[in-house]
Amino acid sequence: MAGPTKKPRKPEEPTESGDESMSEESDEGTYHGQQEVQATFEGRNPERQDFHGIKQLLLQLFLKAHVDLGQLSDMLIAQNGIGSVLKQSCNDSDDEDDMELTEDSDVFGITSVINLTSHRETPCVQQFYALLDEMTAQHASEEVKGAVKKILDGGTKLGFLINERFVNIPAKISALMLNTLYEELERMKKKDKSYEFDYFILISKTSRPKGENEGEELFSNDEEEVFKKSADVTFDFSVENQCDSGLAGKWLSEDQQLTPFRRVIIFKGSQLKSIVDEITTLVQ
Repeated sequence: MAGPTKKPRKPEEPTESGDESMSEESDEGTYHGQQEVQATFEGRNPERQDFHGIKQLLLQLFLKAHVDLGQLSDMLIAQNGIGSVLKQSCNDSDDEDDMELTEDSDVFGITSVINLTSHRETPCVQQFYALLDEMTAQHASEEVKGAVKKILDGGTKLGFLINERFVNIPAKISALMLNTLYEELERMKKKDKSYEFDYFILISKTSRPKGENEGEELFSNDEEEVFKKSADVTFDFSVENQCDSGLAGKWLSEDQQLTPFRRVIIFKGSQLKSIVDEITTLVQ
């Protein structure tokens, strides 16, 4: 299920990759900390060669959940005109061989939507619904359970919004990716009314200081706190026992350890534009 011919497309943004850990040692073997790396990223149409990169990004979200991430990755690649992967720009290198390597480089992020309603019978989508049902039953209040059931069983058109990237990619890039996705969805609605989503479902990676269930909530992707503020329904659950290396890995002795969570956010489709606009303002 190959995607369209690979072409650089908006968004394209020169950006810093953030504080990327570099294991540097002096003659005494002392660790010197972090080093900032400059890179240029651009959004592209997902392609077959992006399969493993996309799957890895989904893995950091779903961890050990029983969802066929290979099939979900295939669906994201097969979609025509929806979604972008974030890759390093070919323009970073003038060498032809280096440019060819860049073409096959890692996927640093993905922003897309799965049409849950249209693909309700696809096994990975059924698994997604089963996971959502299980987590709601175990972790949501009675009020939230009723609201989730009403949305899922009410004949509504649902989209699963995916907004994943490496932790060291700055939030500024998310505004470009989300604006592109919004424009793609607006075009798709004119051809396929099933993309006029009544609700979106987003699962965010969050964390809290260890031992503080009611402590300050930290979002792995900072901009996703805006989605939470606009949510009709939201609840969270701990994934500490699933070995989330991104948020519960090895910490320096002076760092406060964090417990990883996942927050389920369900918001009206009509809110997407205002959410994206607010994120764009915040990250400028």
